Amino acid sequence: MASTVISDKRPGYGQLLRTPGALSFLLPGFAARQPFAMLTIGIVLLVQHTTGSFGSAGAVAAVTGVSMALFAPQSGKLADRYGQRAVLIPGVLVHTASVVLLVVLALAGAPLWALFLAAVPAGASVPQVGPMVRARWAAKLDGKPLMPTAAAFESVTDEFTFVVGPVLATALCTGVHPAAGLIAEAALTLVGGLFFAAQRATQPPFGISAATAADPHRSALSIPGVRVLIVAFLGIGSVFGGMQVSLTAFTEEIGNPGANGLLYGIFAAGNMLAGIAMGAVAWKTGPRRRLILGYAGLTVTASLLWTAHSVLLLGALGLVVGLCIAPALITGYTIVETLIPASARTEAFTWLTGAVALGQAAAVTIAGRLADSQGSSAGFLVPMAGTVLALATLLALRSRLKPRETSRVAARGIGHRVPVAVD
Repeated sequence: MASTVISDKRPGYGQLLRTPGALSFLLPGFAARQPFAMLTIGIVLLVQHTTGSFGSAGAVAAVTGVSMALFAPQSGKLADRYGQRAVLIPGVLVHTASVVLLVVLALAGAPLWALFLAAVPAGASVPQVGPMVRARWAAKLDGKPLMPTAAAFESVTDEFTFVVGPVLATALCTGVHPAAGLIAEAALTLVGGLFFAAQRATQPPFGISAATAADPHRSALSIPGVRVLIVAFLGIGSVFGGMQVSLTAFTEEIGNPGANGLLYGIFAAGNMLAGIAMGAVAWKTGPRRRLILGYAGLTVTASLLWTAHSVLLLGALGLVVGLCIAPALITGYTIVETLIPASARTEAFTWLTGAVALGQAAAVTIAGRLADSQGSSAGFLVPMAGTVLALATLLALRSRLKPRETSRVAARGIGHRVPVAVD
């Protein structure tokens, strides 16, 4: 006869991956999300090579990031309304063509305004695969103890892409051809995106069926807590963007540009390791407190980056900064799941992803200008400023992160130890 016992352990990654149908969307989803981590650094390296200016390279990358930030939530809203496949297929084709056009224009020595024009559709059409995968998990695991583990797993996957993507793009740009990183990005987008779109069986409900009388269609941006999290994710984006440009400038200054990929890989590896640990721990503290504590740690460590003047010290600081990013990201995604109705899931996730891109774009632009005029140390001030402002906002508006009263996720207490029934 079955009996019920209480387990102090959070359900593990192995149990999560045995979820029926999970691997069918995880594997193509992993390939399709690599370009997100390759696009900005690929643009920076190519445009800096063709123009000789970090400021110009950062500006083109920023246009791409702003365009993505503005269009990503609309993409998420359309996916909630018409289905992921209907949004992905045309988006993948437009993105591939736009990136190829950007490469051709850059190599042909086209004026900066032409690069800006090509960067707009390249950014607007970036496939929002990460949010779509999160929406598939949410649809499969709604109300189940595995949902926090899925949130941690997705963050680890995202951070692994930030280990692989920038290192791969940098290696291709510095070792093969300055345009090779963006060409690889376009190819991965096309192949991975189409394979992911083909997984129709795991696509979450959309359209009228996704909304109920209790959870009608509602814009995620109308929820105050989502807006607070957007500010927090803007700060995280400032760390990514500031690190990418400033690390590139630093390695150029010391005459070792190949070290850029290594240093950024160390930073991203710290992020990934922290994400793995986050998924393995059954937390006793609530998610709001974890978010504030994690963000405070990120702010302190990011504020020290400008003081580093050696590869060894910068690598060590980058590792610690990376260790602090994952807790903030994972907890932010965990909290947003408690704030939104099911009919706005993909849109909410894309608002957060878009906020990271927008923060990254702003940081790339500002850090690029500072690096051109004052050196890499000045560029590292950008992550400090971004995280300080975001932390101040979190502290002032933390009460708005209270879960919805009707949220099923809130009822089971994401982030706490969860009773598990076993036979």
